[in-house]
Amino acid sequence: MNLRINAGYIITDSIHVGEMEFVLGVHSTASNQFVTWACKDGNNYFWGHYFDDLMAATKDLIDRAEQEVKFCMKHEEKAQPPQKQPEEPCL
Repeated sequence: MNLRINAGYIITDSIHVGEMEFVLGVHSTASNQFVTWACKDGNNYFWGHYFDDLMAATKDLIDRAEQEVKFCMKHEEKAQPPQKQPEEPCL
């Protein structure tokens, strides 16, 4: 496993959802020691959320991934054609 670093933060955790990845980074000397980012292609980090508490950063990482799951599921539902209702049998 390769060590990933962005802006001095060591990436310690990641969650992949579809084509999106969410990561948690730790910096030993920054005032906000923890960050979560959205990430594409393994090196394009954006939308950083910064924290001074590991548990808050971990919760944010999970929440961001959960929001992406919900977005993907909603998008998938819209892409599927509506189910045709079965016709009632003739009696």
